Amino acid sequence: MLIRPGVSAVILTSEGLLLQRRSDNHLWGLPGGGVEPGETVSAAVVREVREETGLEVTPIRLVGVYSDPANGQVVTYPDGNVTHYVSASFECRIVGGALACGEESLELTWFDPDRLPPELMPMHRIRVFDALARQPGAFVR
Repeated sequence: MLIRPGVSAVILTSEGLLLQRRSDNHLWGLPGGGVEPGETVSAAVVREVREETGLEVTPIRLVGVYSDPANGQVVTYPDGNVTHYVSASFECRIVGGALACGEESLELTWFDPDRLPPELMPMHRIRVFDALARQPGAFVR
């Protein structure tokens, strides 16, 4: 089993919450992915959002840190590899770029936060609810 740091971005605008339909599992999720060796989590979330959505963002708030296997943080891939993700989720503000699907995104859509798609990854649903709670400190789950 690998332990891998990951990141996700909660991008809320007047248009709604940005979600991507992922190419790996065809589910809706927050833009994000793994932290590369030597990379900070804040640099990773900026890079992942750019790669997956074409948008330039800046992290404005740490929503939470997620590691509980009960919440889907342990993933078994089709090749049999098992990864335990310890993920930092950030609320991000758009500062540039243009919305465009990257290689890992099948589609990008703005959703009303009160009407999230049923095919939203369960671990990401928790992160969205945590972001909407506007708790002063970060969640640790």
